[in-house]
Amino acid sequence: MAKILDRLLLFIYSLSIGVICVFAILLMSDLVPSPDELLNTAELQLTVIVAAVILFLLSIRFFYISIRPDRSHVHSIDQRTEFGDIQISVETIENLCLKAASRVRGVKDLKARIHVTEAGLEIMIRAVVDGDVSIPATTSDVQKQVHDHLQDTTGIPVSNVAVYIANVAHAPVIKSRVE
Repeated sequence: MAKILDRLLLFIYSLSIGVICVFAILLMSDLVPSPDELLNTAELQLTVIVAAVILFLLSIRFFYISIRPDRSHVHSIDQRTEFGDIQISVETIENLCLKAASRVRGVKDLKARIHVTEAGLEIMIRAVVDGDVSIPATTSDVQKQVHDHLQDTTGIPVSNVAVYIANVAHAPVIKSRVE
């Protein structure tokens, strides 16, 4: 919700600055007559002050957004136990996933991606399988191995394990030489 609001504010801010710049260019190039008599009215002065304050507040907001650290990328998962805090890096979780998935026969060239959500970890495993294995059975085994190993090892709930089979590898045929 905050990102949508920030985008809307940025749109309004950009549009306002653009209109002001076009008006200033036209005013300075004498294409628009100077509104000297209009600037003396109290209503116009109040309108200009309010617009300037709003644009200044929007500028402060966008400046803050530009310098704050990005919180969308989680480098570790934090857990609190009765003995203290535990931090497990996302890289550690990826390695645990790869270790568990590599135990399944016929799977190779593994890659893992981890997304941390409120429901738990969402894991995406990319793999290449041998041509002589059943893909549905192999992917089911990979999902079960990764899910069980990660929950048993880390204690972090796993909400989803998705397996993407990138390719099927065929073992090279080796011809024996008879002399």
